[in-house]
Amino acid sequence: MVERPTTDDLHRIAEANGFHLSEADIGAFSDTIEKSLHAYEVIDRLASRIGSVVPARDGGHAPRADENTYGAWAWKTSIRETNSGPLVGRRFAIKDNIAVAGTPLLNGSALMEGYVSEADATVVSRILAAGGEIVGKAVSENLCFSGGSHTSYPGPVLNPRNPEFMTGGSSSGNGAALVNGECDIAIGGDQGGSIRIPASWCGVIGLKPTWGLVPYTGAFPIEPSLDHLGPMARTVEDVALTLEVIAGRDGLDPRQINTPFSLPAYAKDASAPRRGLRLGVLKEGFGWPGESDPAVDGAVRDAAAALGRTGVEVIEVSVPLHLHGLDIWTGIATEGAWSVMIRDNVIAHGSQGFHDVDLIEFYARARNRRAEQFSPTVKSVILLGQFMWEKTGGSHYAKAQNLRRTLRAAYDDALGKVDVLVMPTTPRTAARLEPDASLARYMEIALNMMNNTAAFDATGHPALSMPCGLIGGMPVGLMIVGKHFAEGTILSAARMFEAASGS
Repeated sequence: MVERPTTDDLHRIAEANGFHLSEADIGAFSDTIEKSLHAYEVIDRLASRIGSVVPARDGGHAPRADENTYGAWAWKTSIRETNSGPLVGRRFAIKDNIAVAGTPLLNGSALMEGYVSEADATVVSRILAAGGEIVGKAVSENLCFSGGSHTSYPGPVLNPRNPEFMTGGSSSGNGAALVNGECDIAIGGDQGGSIRIPASWCGVIGLKPTWGLVPYTGAFPIEPSLDHLGPMARTVEDVALTLEVIAGRDGLDPRQINTPFSLPAYAKDASAPRRGLRLGVLKEGFGWPGESDPAVDGAVRDAAAALGRTGVEVIEVSVPLHLHGLDIWTGIATEGAWSVMIRDNVIAHGSQGFHDVDLIEFYARARNRRAEQFSPTVKSVILLGQFMWEKTGGSHYAKAQNLRRTLRAAYDDALGKVDVLVMPTTPRTAARLEPDASLARYMEIALNMMNNTAAFDATGHPALSMPCGLIGGMPVGLMIVGKHFAEGTILSAARMFEAASGS
């Protein structure tokens, strides 16, 4: 039976919303509310008939110490459904904010301890149907709110290239598992750079597709207008092949409103020679005051120049508003994440997409009972997000959403002159782990590498990070950005960089 509001509840809610109820008012409203609650009880009965069924499969196990040298794995599995398809023989890691039926979903947080997914995310179903094997759930940063690899539960993820350094996040386990050869391909999530940052710091390839190209159904949301899923791998070929399998409408994700009904063969596009490519080196993507390492900037410019010597046209382009891309993203992400993840228990009200009721109910209980277990980065979002909502009623969020169109148009204008934009993925190579960092430093190193990545989550442009050199033994990431739904062009350009570097 649905719980009824008491007289005190009604008075409290009225006062919180700035109006007063007399005792007579309470009686009248109680009668009206009682009639509405009957509908809620009907909904409960009807919903119980359409619950999902967990597939019959081995649920896997928690990783043993000898299986988890770098802290990359949240859960180990061996799930296969068919021995035919384009992904046969490929081993996949799935970021642990994405549902795999019958396995835990921690999303990097002790808050989610005890939750087990009831159904596969769309991307997981598509990988399994194409012959891929799911070998485990890879650790994510705490509720995905960090670009480092130090906020995750139960511990940090170490970079196999040098365990004293971070992998980057929030798809941190993906980066470590790929570098260590424990999977061939990984599926990550990206709201501010969370596929591309670990790709940059670990020296692998990570693609954030156009917003809506890959269905987000079955993944833990942060802010629907920023949510992306995409592939990570050691080769462009594997990224392209995976994108071909996981992309396309699923009829459940409202983020896919602009997704074409017919998509190209990405693997073929990536391998086909492309003549007349025009490459734009984005001026504002370099030289961030106090952030950029000149050696990183130089490595990316050298890689672009090397491609230019193969006949590719390389020119410098300018998008001044790029310098404020992170500001615009912040205005969307802070209040947007607060409203979806905190106030609304991961429900995007107004959306006709699929809602994971089991996840919503579990998370709502956990959030109410164990809020102390939120990471400092999430607590910071809660404090600022709610404060801004209380003080401005969401006007800054609205302004930022409007500005994202202006920012998108600025990039589109530049992409009208060139085929792709190029810049460093992150201003510096991997940051060192700081286990004794102060609270202020802990939060700073979680979010201080997003200067170039976050803007393209706000605008939805596809963006790929790939390695282009080493500094002090640590990889440098080069980012390629293209027009909306022009992943084929990005992959072709990435393959040309890959060939020019001899990798």
